[in-house]
Amino acid sequence: MKLEATVRATDTASASALRQQGRLPAIVYNRGLNISVSVDERSFDRVFRSQGTSNLIDLEVDGKVHEVLVKAVQMNKRARVAVHVDFYAVTAGQKVSLHVPIEFIGTPVGVKDGGQLDVQRREVHISILPRLIPHSLQLDVTALTIGDSLHVSDLRALLPDEAEILDDVELAVVAVVPPRLAVEDEPSAEDEDAEPAVIGEDGEGADEDDGASED
Repeated sequence: MKLEATVRATDTASASALRQQGRLPAIVYNRGLNISVSVDERSFDRVFRSQGTSNLIDLEVDGKVHEVLVKAVQMNKRARVAVHVDFYAVTAGQKVSLHVPIEFIGTPVGVKDGGQLDVQRREVHISILPRLIPHSLQLDVTALTIGDSLHVSDLRALLPDEAEILDDVELAVVAVVPPRLAVEDEPSAEDEDAEPAVIGEDGEGADEDDGASED
């Protein structure tokens, strides 16, 4: 998916003016690149909803296209809108680290028997070549009975051979538990009011230097 950007000034006043014009200050970076840019707020929202943080975006900066991943989105907690974006420019042939979402497919046998599905992880951290990044991993949970579980190691078969799993492979991903052991995951009033300051991977990359800017 394509997104257009323009080079911008880096002073605070310019960043504030851009936001008033409906544009988001952003940065495009990797080991050898550091460009301050801006993108249209609505266009970014549309692209980000589609691509998230685990899919490549063709970011055109003044006529030159960079393949990028969204590494972080800084949010205004009160207004709940994006105020700054970090794009990491990938390099062909060089692995990147990212979190890929997990989609759970089917209704477990154990749920039909009265158990409850206990989802413990909704993404997996991997290192992979940019051209092989999966949009998501579809994990079939249909055969799970009460007491069964799947672990990070079970995701190996869903990934390209070249991918490296960075999470502990013994960690549980999903399980079917008896009703008396199921814990309702209801957010508290405090949790409902809280808003993350940053969406993304907190600057994690493929051992790259973090050139991100907050301007």
